[in-house]
Parts: sequence; structure tokens; C-alpha cells
Amino acid sequence: MHSAARRTEMPRFQGDAWRSLRSMLPYVWEYRGRVLLALGSLVAAKLAMVLVPVVLKEIVDALDASRGRALALPVVLLLAYGALRLAGSVFNELRDVIFARVRYHAMHGMSREVLRHLYELSLRFHLERKTGNISQDLNRGAQSVSSILNYLVFNLVPTAAEFVLVAIILLGRYPPVFTLVTFITVALYIGFTLAVTNWRMHFRHEMNRLESQANGYAIDGLLNYETVKYFQNEDYELRRYDQTLNQWEDAAVRSQSTMSLLNFGQGAIIAVGVTLLMVFAAQGVVDGQLTLGDLVLVNTMMLQLFLPLGFLGVIYRALRYALVDMDQVFRLLSLEPEIRDAPNARELTIREATLSFDRVSFAYQPERPVLRDISFRIEHGQKVAVVGPSGAGKSTLARLIFRFYDVDKGRIAIDGQDIRRVTQRSLRRSIGIVPQDPVLFNDSILQNLRYARPDASRQEIEAAARMADIHDFIVSLPDGYDTIVGERGLKLSGGEKQRIAIARVVLKNPAIMIFDEATSSLDSHSERNILGALEKVSRQRTTLVIAHRLSTIIDAHHILVMDNGRIVEQGSHDRLLAQDGLYAHLWRLQRKEQI
Repeated sequence: MHSAARRTEMPRFQGDAWRSLRSMLPYVWEYRGRVLLALGSLVAAKLAMVLVPVVLKEIVDALDASRGRALALPVVLLLAYGALRLAGSVFNELRDVIFARVRYHAMHGMSREVLRHLYELSLRFHLERKTGNISQDLNRGAQSVSSILNYLVFNLVPTAAEFVLVAIILLGRYPPVFTLVTFITVALYIGFTLAVTNWRMHFRHEMNRLESQANGYAIDGLLNYETVKYFQNEDYELRRYDQTLNQWEDAAVRSQSTMSLLNFGQGAIIAVGVTLLMVFAAQGVVDGQLTLGDLVLVNTMMLQLFLPLGFLGVIYRALRYALVDMDQVFRLLSLEPEIRDAPNARELTIREATLSFDRVSFAYQPERPVLRDISFRIEHGQKVAVVGPSGAGKSTLARLIFRFYDVDKGRIAIDGQDIRRVTQRSLRRSIGIVPQDPVLFNDSILQNLRYARPDASRQEIEAAARMADIHDFIVSLPDGYDTIVGERGLKLSGGEKQRIAIARVVLKNPAIMIFDEATSSLDSHSERNILGALEKVSRQRTTLVIAHRLSTIIDAHHILVMDNGRIVEQGSHDRLLAQDGLYAHLWRLQRKEQI
């Protein structure tokens, strides 16, 4: 990975995890009114539920005939009991309804932010990425946002609020030993949960890593289905997928086994704490210091408190897992784009669309230079061709013009404006390219053409298709322009895809045209038709043609011959043949191949 792409470490709950939680606040705070209302409903619901045991105590005491009072039905207390339970349910559901918008908006915002950031990352990252792994990480990351908010607002915060309310009641009505036992039990429970959960988290890390790896193998194999079939490597693909899942299975079993140990320890702590409280309460009743209603109150209140506390371990583990899942999203967000607009970048102003390279040098890796001291100029209306052996650096020129990478030395300018000093959007808006291997979206031909200009009319789209010599083919299809082209355009031949790509750039109508071996997949008949169309398209435009077939660039105003990253020859077709150098050698080789 390029040095500009910096990564963060795996989050710790006490450290980087808080950074992850803070990063979600902007999405939540956007609906802070709803958040406050939801928290208000939460407190009201918990207050109602905590008061239920208090009312239940009064009901029991009222019905306790042994206290010497006439037995009568405590209607008011019973109605209050029902009203509190109803209020608890109403406020809980109200909290869910109010907070739903906040939770799903946070998921929406995080997903959009990650996708936006991926589009901003440079070509170097996208050439090295593994699509299946990123897809899996994005899915888990989006779900983790919902899970974290759900656990915090619907589990941890309510449990904390209920604990505070219970502590207040215990301190106000009963001996300090009740509060002391409750605090000790909760403290032991939380300490045990944190210690064991932190110890076993590496199993989850390993599961996630192996799951992403297995998913990457599966997606990569399916994307390259034809290659798998060509080499009869179905068993190989299944074998490495299966081996990875075997490791994932072992990690999952270890994770489940240690979770059972954690659950047993949590249950034991809760059982001991509740038993001690019941012993103290029962002794108080025997001693006459507490009523039977007090015994019921303590029992009910402790069960009511420890019931959500019993799930606290599950919630904590799930929260940790969600933070681990989200970690991959923050790793992506921590990557910095290699190419950025300059702080004072301006819009590119096109006058003549003159393109110039001035002593440009570039290397993808420092130890392997690709371009060495390249200089040339293309005037308005000129067509300049670049030819040379494979690996000479021809296609790199197009990537540098689009500013997918920045030059190491020298500069590239359009109408005298250094492309590093203009906005990337205005630069790329002014350039059109037909790549050597065009890739189409899994959509209709019409939508693939319209991608160049979403506001283009049907007539404009069809005119562009005619110029690219593809209209007649399209209308001959059963679904015409509504034909679905398949994943990456696999339902079309290479020549058909290339002509659609040509029509698409025609529709874009840019000031500068780049054809990167645009006829390499065409047969001779189609090539002749396309060359005429390309001549019309490139007329009165600045045009750079990167060519393998020398017969396609005979009419170029100027031809650059590259070898080993340098321009070794240049001139017109006839002049280069007369020099009897590399160009003439390549010309003779291709002529022999055609015979």
C-alpha cells in the first residue's frame, strides 16, 4: 500500500473504541431533538417499571391479614399497579418509534460516507483492493452502526438508569447492607464480564478475518468464472474456500465454548447476589423489621434489575463484536486519498485545449521507473499517436492526464494550466477516453450510454450510437436499447463493448479525446467503420491515440514512438518509415502478420 494510505490499529474498548463511538455522534446529533425525546421516554419507562415493585409491596401489605387489619380489596393500588405496567410498555414503544429515525439515518449516513470515501480513494487503492473482502466489511460495518445504537439506547443506558433508581429506593427504605450487596454483585458481574470478554475477543477477530478471506475467494472466483472454467480449477477454488472455512469453524467453536464459560460465571454471580439479598430480607421479616411486602419488593426489584443485567454480558459482547465489525469501516475511512485537489484549486478553463507534457517522469514503484523525461505537445485540432512495444509506458500517459496519479517530475498542462492546480472534477469533465478494455454496468445498453450524460435525450443517445457504428446492432436485438448487458458487459463481444464505449465518449462530447487501443478488439470490417467514426469524433478536438495497430494511426499529425519509458522516435508515418528505426521494424512485423 502506498505510504499516503495510513491505517489505524484494531480498536480497544478503552481507547480507540471510544473514537469509533464518537465518530457516530454527528449522524446521531443531527436528530438531537429525537434523541432527547427518546431518552426522556426511556427514563419514564424505567421509572414506571421501578415503581411497580413499590406498589406491589403496598398491595401485599394491604392484603396481609396477619397485620390485624380488615381484609379489603386495594382497588386504587391495583389500578396504580396496572397503570404503571401500561405506562412502562407505552414509553418503551414510544422510545423505539422516536429513535427509529435516528438509528436508520445513522446507518444511511455511515454507508453513504464510506461509499463516498471509496470513490475518493485513488486508483492505486482500487487496483490493489479485494472486492469480496470490502463488500463483506461494508455489510458488517453498516449493521454494526445499528447494533451499537440499539445496544446503547435500548440496553446499556436503560440498565444503568434502572440501577440508579433501584439504588435510590434501597438506600432510602432499607438497611445499607441491601445496597452494599447489590453494588458488590453488580461490580463483580461487570468486572468478570469485562475480563473474560476481553480475553476471548481474539477468537472473534480471527473469525472475521477468515470470513472475509473466504468471502474474498468466493467473489473473486465468481467474477472470474470463465477463467476458472478455462483451467478446470473449480476444485482448486472450492478447496481453498473450504480450507479457510475449516479454520473459521475451529475459531467459531472456540468462541462458543469460551462464551459458555462466561455465561456460567455470570449466572453464578447473579445467583449468589440474589440469594444473599433474599436471606437478609427474610431475616428482616422474621425479626419484624420488614413486612412481607418488603420481602416481595426486594425479590421483585432484584429480579427486575438482574434480568437485564443477565443480558448485560451478551450485550457487552455483542457491542464489542459490533465495534470489531465497524473497525474495518474505520480502517477504510482512515485511508487518505493519494490524489487531492490543491487548497486553492480552480476550475479548468478550456480555450484551445492544448495538451502538453514537460519533462515528465513517473514510477508506480520507486525502483521501477515507467516514464523518463517525456515531453510533447498536442495543439488544438491535432491528433497525436503514441506507439511502442508492450510495457513501454503508453497507457500510463492516459492515467496521468486523468490525474489518477501525480507525476514525480515535470508537469502536465492544459492550455498552460498545471493539472495539479485545477479541480479533479473540472479536469475529468473535459476529457473523454475509450479504454482498451471497456467495462459496462450490469444494466441496459441505454443506461450504459446515458452514463456519459444522464440528461441526454434519446435522440442524442441514438445519434452517438450511429456515429460509433453500433445503432444497427442494438436495434436488431430483441429488446433493443433495453437489452441488459450482464455483469461487466459479459453478454456482449469485445468489439460490441468497445463500440458502446466509443458512443459513450461521443455523447460526453469532451474537449480532449483519448483512445487507448480503442480498436484492439475489432475485426477488420468493424475497424474500418470505426476509424471513420473516430475521425469525425476527433475532428476539431485535441486527440491522443494510444495504438497497437499501426495501420490505425497513419493519418496522425504526429507519432511518438516509446520504448522503455522514453520517446525514442517521433514524426509522421512516412518520416518514421524513412528513418528505418523501431517504428519501421514494428510496421514490418505487423504487415507480415496480416499476410
